[in-house]
Amino acid sequence: MLSGVMIYQYIEGEPFIKSLLLEKTFPMTYFASCFKIFLFVIAFLVLQTDGVPASAHERRTAVVEVVHRVAPAVVNISSEYQVRARNNPFSGFGMDPFFDSFFKDFFDPGFERHTKRTSLGSGVIIDGKRGFILTNSHVITNSESISVVLQDEREYEAQIVGADPDSDLAVLKIEPQEDLPAVEMGSSGDLMIGESVIAIGNPFGFSHTVTTGVISALNRSIRTEDTVFHDFIQTDASINPGNSGGPLLNINGELIGINTAIYAKAQGIGFAIPINKATRIVTDLIQYGEVVISWTGLLLQDLDDNLARYLKIPDNKGVMVTAVELASPAMKAGLRKEDIVLALDNKPVHSVEDYHQTLRSFPVGSIVKISLLRKNKRLFLQLKTSLFPEEKALDLAHRLLGITAEDLTVKNRMRYRISAKKGVVISEILPQSYLASIGVETGDVLRQIDDTPIESMQDFKKAIIKSRPRKSAVLLVQRGGQGYYISVKF
Repeated sequence: MLSGVMIYQYIEGEPFIKSLLLEKTFPMTYFASCFKIFLFVIAFLVLQTDGVPASAHERRTAVVEVVHRVAPAVVNISSEYQVRARNNPFSGFGMDPFFDSFFKDFFDPGFERHTKRTSLGSGVIIDGKRGFILTNSHVITNSESISVVLQDEREYEAQIVGADPDSDLAVLKIEPQEDLPAVEMGSSGDLMIGESVIAIGNPFGFSHTVTTGVISALNRSIRTEDTVFHDFIQTDASINPGNSGGPLLNINGELIGINTAIYAKAQGIGFAIPINKATRIVTDLIQYGEVVISWTGLLLQDLDDNLARYLKIPDNKGVMVTAVELASPAMKAGLRKEDIVLALDNKPVHSVEDYHQTLRSFPVGSIVKISLLRKNKRLFLQLKTSLFPEEKALDLAHRLLGITAEDLTVKNRMRYRISAKKGVVISEILPQSYLASIGVETGDVLRQIDDTPIESMQDFKKAIIKSRPRKSAVLLVQRGGQGYYISVKF
């Protein structure tokens, strides 16, 4: 192929061109010939500008550009956790599974064996200066150690800044020696069905795998064995185990969601947590180590057909206020018992669960516009959310669980003959409560509520407040040397 210099030399050596340049007049034939030569020269010069074939330029699509730019901010996460299981000497002899299960409960806990397992997942760096990484909560659940590997194979130990199982989000922190590449934050508020998206992660341990697709649906709810997740982005980009915690990107390379593989039955369907929802949760996790739920002071109940018909509520829309707590934001805003809450900031509320899920998106101190019906008249009120007052925690425990608890003082240890060193003692229990009906007694020690260990009354109050928006809780109750897990519905 001729270079620009060679073409120039070729033209310089051509007598025809020299004679053309010496002419005082330019006949049309001469002009046409010059124009052809000029186009020839330009074409060769363009091809020689960077030495890259035109076909390569065409292949460098928007997806290639995004992956090239964002991949360094995507990390591989591996976590180690222990699995505890009892050794059953009668297992493995072809016994019926019923008898195998029956006999294992008779062996001393000393027969327990501990085995280590590794969980693989993905994450994305959201703050390269401080080393913050966003991932899924289930990727690091019960982890004893967490390792983060970058694209260039640098490896770091990570610490958990905070995790929120209710949203399946967690923030990790590593300590890099220099600033790391971070993803550019986008918005999930203006997503379009059919919009192209890109997922990057480590499915089945295959590092930095890229899948593409489109947004199939928005505001999806997913029911798993344990809970219901709301407001998910649905995509046909493949999301598999190991992709969890990785980024979902728009065609500009901006972070619009966090991929999750919690729905095992999905084939050809992927789900992601919208980044606008994640951002509010991440802010709390970094600041408090947990998500702080805003308090309004409304006690609510779902509308069934009979109640909706009696109250003349069209289409069973909304939830009914059963009580307004004293000195609460709702009382200050003017809400009343039997008001029907229809929407929060124009987001429809169809159930109590909807109400609490929507409220989670508002940080403490937010101004929330409430749409409601009062005696069939449409009203709009505003309230300012606040923190749930800690002094109300014991009343809340009495209402939700029907118990009163106290610290494990020397006096209480002697009174109830308690050997446990951690927890709070149940000092009073309502006879009509669920816990009383299944045999929980005064003197039993409460060691844990859901995922929150309890060592003191401060922990107890914190756990009760955290459980407030939920429908149920799992308690670990100790009596003597035995512990029992109890599920309680609120």
